[in-house]
Amino acid sequence: MDPINILFGINLVATFGANISGAAKGIKTAITNVKEKPKTFLQKLPPNLSVVILILVIASVFQLGTLDYSKYPELQTIRIAGLIMYVISSWFQIWAYRTMGDNYSNEIVILKNHKLVKGGPFKLIRHPYYLGQIFADLGAVAALLSYTVLILIIIEIPLLVMRSLFEDKLLMKHFKEEFTTYKKKTGLLIPFIG
Repeated sequence: MDPINILFGINLVATFGANISGAAKGIKTAITNVKEKPKTFLQKLPPNLSVVILILVIASVFQLGTLDYSKYPELQTIRIAGLIMYVISSWFQIWAYRTMGDNYSNEIVILKNHKLVKGGPFKLIRHPYYLGQIFADLGAVAALLSYTVLILIIIEIPLLVMRSLFEDKLLMKHFKEEFTTYKKKTGLLIPFIG
C-alpha cells in the first residue's frame, strides 16, 4: 500500500467514526420525532448507493477495482489532488451534519420541532452534506484511481441532485416564506446557483 492509500485510509477511519455517531443519532431522531416522511425512491436509493460506494472505496484502498498505480506514475499529482479533495470534503460533510444538530436525519423528513438551519455551511448552500458527499467521492476516485467507484458516482450525482430538489419542496411546504427568503440567498449545491 502506498502513502496516498495509507493517508486516505487514516482519514476514512477518522471520518467514518464521526459519520457513524451522526447516523445513529439521525436514525433515533427519525424514529421518534417525525412529523412528515414522504414516500419516494429517494428515501433509500441514494443512501444505499452511498453505502455501496463506501464499500468499494474501502476495497479501493487495498487496490481492488483500481488502476495499477505503478503503471501510471504521471497520475501521481492527480492522486495527491484527489486525496486533498477527499480529506477536505469529508470533513466539510461532517461540519454540515453537525451544523444540522437535532435536525439531522438520514431520511427525508420534517421533524416535530424542525427548524430551518441557516448557519455554518448552510449560509451559502442549502445542501452542503450532499455537496461534501459528491466531492469526497470524486476525490476518492482520483486519489485511489478507482474505476468501480467512478461508475457508481455517475449514478449517484443525479440522485443527490434530485434528492436535494425534493427536500427543497418539502422545506418549502413547511417553512413557506422563511424558506423562500432563505432560498433567494443560497444555492442548491453551489453558492448562489439554484
